[in-house]
Order: sequence, then C-alpha cells, then structure tokens
Amino acid sequence: MYRSTKTYDHNEGLSCTFRQWRAGHSHCRLLHGYALAFKFVFAARELDDRHWCFDFGGLKPVRQWLHEMFDHTLLVSEDDPERARLEALGAAGLADVRIVPAVGCEATARIVHAKVGEMVRSATQGRVWLESVEVREHGGNSALFSPA
Repeated sequence: MYRSTKTYDHNEGLSCTFRQWRAGHSHCRLLHGYALAFKFVFAARELDDRHWCFDFGGLKPVRQWLHEMFDHTLLVSEDDPERARLEALGAAGLADVRIVPAVGCEATARIVHAKVGEMVRSATQGRVWLESVEVREHGGNSALFSPA
C-alpha cells in the first residue's frame, strides 16, 4: 500500500464562520470562526507511471473547491433553528452562506471527504482513494474522518 499526504495549512486563508447551535452550554453556540487547515491522506495499491501515488498537480480543482466552500464563508447547518435568519445575512450581502448537513470539525471532515474523495476517484479512474481527511481549527483542535 502506498500513501501520500497533502496539507492546506492555516495560512491558506480558509477562514470560515459557523456556530454549533446544539452546544447550548458552550460559547460554541455563538457565531465564531477559524482559519481551517486540511490534511488529506491518499492511498493506492499501485503507483502511476511516474512512480507517484497521486499527482499533486491534479489538486487544483480541490484547492479551488476548498476556497469556494470555506474562504470567508458562513457555514449553516441545515437543521439550525436560526437558518432563515442566517440565510438572510447572505441575501443582504452581509455573508457568503453555505448550507451544509452539519457543522463542526468532525462534520466538516466528513463533508470534505465525500467531495474530495469523489474528485480523487474520478481523476485517477479509481486507482487512488482518499483514505482520510483531518480538519484543524487551530494547533490544539482537529478531527479526522475516514470511512469505515
């Protein structure tokens, strides 16, 4: 098994805002943000003709999607009871809103894994798969997702 990794660190500028509305006991229930960082682990059973697991030059669409999704955006959980009010910020031109199934580091890792995993499979005709995604809020907090 071969593995390679790619990291988009905090200095990539993927600064997004969200709130964990279910965290009523915590300040995480409030709007807050992070410059997110992502680490991808790619895996393959065979190397390509250049002896690479994955050609990092092929990640331009991944980087573009990460910026579209997380660069100065407001992530709103689809079940947030304040969803309409938060979407109104977007309608008023005050926020670039993204509706997602759930928010938080773990949920974000799963969302990113689904999207980037499909991009990698498609780009390599299934030779390479995305083994895991790590999302870091800062140096002290991160979450990992890998399918079972």
